Amino acid sequence: MKNLFMAFTFWLSLTTSCQVLATRDHPEKWYQMQWCQEIYGQPEVILPDRTRCDCLTEHYAVEVEFADKWAEAVGQSLNYALESHRQAGIVLILESPKDRKYLMRLNAIINHFGLPIRVWTVGVRNTD
Repeated sequence: MKNLFMAFTFWLSLTTSCQVLATRDHPEKWYQMQWCQEIYGQPEVILPDRTRCDCLTEHYAVEVEFADKWAEAVGQSLNYALESHRQAGIVLILESPKDRKYLMRLNAIINHFGLPIRVWTVGVRNTD
């Protein structure tokens, strides 16, 4: 019975991780490396609080995140900015036109609260 449970657990974790990967065009790290290289930033910089900033530029500490995780990106970018003494930035990954709703939510929160966060997008170019 224990072996059956372990086998089921392994199968479940394997199928779950495959489903997550199957829904994404590329892994987050792919977008991170592409964007960071394009703007001559430093990827994966470890900050004083031991967090890892996705991309550090001369002026920005940037979090790269999939659109549906926009809310997490807000907190992470602000923390990176605080720790690195730079401005906060978010690169939001838009994989389909439907992701535009997350960009709108992100911008609404930033504007409503006057958050000092700059936003860039990658992925789908035409989100109309």
